[in-house]
Amino acid sequence: MFLQNAACWSVPGGARATPHLSTSLASALRSCDIAHAKAIQALGKFASCDVGDALVQIGLRHGGYLSGLKMYSPGSNGTVAKIFGPAYTVRMVPSADKTSPTPPCHFADAIPKGSVVFVSQPKGLISACWGGLMSTRAKKLGAAGVVIDGQFRDISEHQELNMGLFARGTSVLGSNTFTRSSELNVPVQYDNVEVDEKVTVTPGDYILGDQDGVVAIPVAHIEECVRLCQERYEIDQKTLEGLEAGEEMGSLIKKLRK
Repeated sequence: MFLQNAACWSVPGGARATPHLSTSLASALRSCDIAHAKAIQALGKFASCDVGDALVQIGLRHGGYLSGLKMYSPGSNGTVAKIFGPAYTVRMVPSADKTSPTPPCHFADAIPKGSVVFVSQPKGLISACWGGLMSTRAKKLGAAGVVIDGQFRDISEHQELNMGLFARGTSVLGSNTFTRSSELNVPVQYDNVEVDEKVTVTPGDYILGDQDGVVAIPVAHIEECVRLCQERYEIDQKTLEGLEAGEEMGSLIKKLRK
């Protein structure tokens, strides 16, 4: 996971040291880690709609929703209907940009296992910044899925790989003469253009995408998000049972949704 060890600190010379912990404190930290891991596992079982509504309740303006993304793969016959994992971010820049940093390796070779690759492409381009060969590498490294804030190509190749992939659109043009990768695992901004909102996606934020759309969940909100999702799920189940029994929608909502 993309979590820093709270029991470590920097020491002179750039090394890392682990302080001596009391048995009770060490046990408490282990319990927190276990609880957090269980919350992450539980979160992945919910739908993007559940998570978005919960994050609105928590206070995120539009619930971490990344508007304008469409699921292009795995396609209607695929076995994967959802992607879920911590964000591994890639910031692209125009290929003519010679001043921005250059990563130490190809960004596709640094994909952490279990992560969702989140590629931020410069605005105003009609070229792709992701293709079938990249999904092949991502699949080999164990990526949980791909989100492209921009365009991609080779749609059939991603579907054949059964790689969960979301993007704003498609293109026939490759990236070579138009964009290049600049920074890996840095915060990137996603524009919800309809409402003039910028959503910051930070490395390690959890990305959940399904047929309804994509949401970004800040790590700090995971436990509360799960609690609210479970609470709403139980209410919706009772509402569904009432509707199937012939009860009126209005009275059920008034009774169950406080």
